Amino acid sequence: MPKQLLLCWAIICSGIITYFCLTDSSNIPTVNFPSIDKIVHFCFHFGFTLSWILFFKKELKGVEADDYKAYLVSFIFSVFFGITIEIMQSVFTTTRAADVTDVLANTIGATAAVFMAIAFKKKINKIIKI
Repeated sequence: MPKQLLLCWAIICSGIITYFCLTDSSNIPTVNFPSIDKIVHFCFHFGFTLSWILFFKKELKGVEADDYKAYLVSFIFSVFFGITIEIMQSVFTTTRAADVTDVLANTIGATAAVFMAIAFKKKINKIIKI
């Protein structure tokens, strides 16, 4: 898989997450399900981290030490991205507020993505053709 395609996919995922996290919350349908907000944050950052892992693994050419660099960089990027989104919610929106538990859900999602990528390393390398 070409690294440009992986980069485009990671940027698109990042843009979608940014849009949904910063859009007016009155435009989002209400779902009556306990902790749905935290589940959404977990899923967003699971996907975000995984998409960036795929790109960075391809960018770094799959060398064993660089694989772990891809996991670490993607994880740190996800955590800081999540914190930045929370700050932006409190500064730039009137219907959103920063929430520490959202950052925790983001971090757990990012952690799960890293562990999943490590567990399925051979399959991922085959998919992205390293």
